[in-house]
Amino acid sequence: MTQRPTLSSDNLHPGIKDKVSPYKSHIVTQVIDAVENNKAVVIGMALNSSVKKARLLLEDNGYDVTYLEFGGYASMWQERLAIKMWSGWPTFPQVFIDGTLIGGASDLAQAIDNKSL
Repeated sequence: MTQRPTLSSDNLHPGIKDKVSPYKSHIVTQVIDAVENNKAVVIGMALNSSVKKARLLLEDNGYDVTYLEFGGYASMWQERLAIKMWSGWPTFPQVFIDGTLIGGASDLAQAIDNKSL
């Protein structure tokens, strides 16, 4: 499997370097802290049925879930973009177990079904 390439900071124009690194860093730091300090974390957004499904799957399987919600379809898109840029996962929810990104709700369901969680 090849690793997803990311742009090296060496390839950033000096005039924008101070904009790239801190972009919504407080949000990413909040997510990192939750992932590092909680067994099960679901990151999502309001009104997303897949987020609710993931949370219920975890709760039904005995997990105490830490849930971080960042807006809905029309709000906080920049915060969610920063999270996607950090994790590399393109959709919500983002489910983490023991610090490992499991994927979304369907990935979680598959991991539960095949007992790889």
